[in-house]
Amino acid sequence: MAALEDTLTDLIGPVAAGAGFELIRVRVTGGNTKTLQVMAERPDHSMTAEDCATLSRALSPVLEEADPIAGHYNLEVSSPGIDRPLVRLKDFDDWRGWEAKLELNRLVEGRKRFAGVVAGVDDGMVAFDIDGEDETALFPLAWIASAKLVLTDELIRESLKSGATRLEDAENDGEGDDEMTETLNERG
Repeated sequence: MAALEDTLTDLIGPVAAGAGFELIRVRVTGGNTKTLQVMAERPDHSMTAEDCATLSRALSPVLEEADPIAGHYNLEVSSPGIDRPLVRLKDFDDWRGWEAKLELNRLVEGRKRFAGVVAGVDDGMVAFDIDGEDETALFPLAWIASAKLVLTDELIRESLKSGATRLEDAENDGEGDDEMTETLNERG
């Protein structure tokens, strides 16, 4: 699936950027009927239900023409959510100072899982302050199998605060700010 996801990322990335979104992650899941999960957001880290629908409409003709997935599949476009995954180096820089959990694809000092605080990016490496350790650990991004922010009261408060600001801006524009997943059936 990794090769297919890379192909889809190359196909979807420019379309998302052209529509004003940053592509966070592309995943293909499922057996007989697959789901193409596209996670994206605006540069300000917002993603409304209407944004999901807009991106879905922009992707549908490109995916239909390229036909990269054999058979029927569902297209699911969503925001990263509050306890978002950290996938790109940029994510580790943007979310510096927030609690996170990492899982590596290899053992480092006898373990794969680490909890701590995102310390940014240092010379192309993910910097991470591991709970209970004095020094900041540096991991190559390629070693990180998964990483996500930890859902804390502080993160929820910050999300609600920034969401309220986006909601006020949207109300001034006559739009809402509901996050949701837009799912459409695609022909294979």
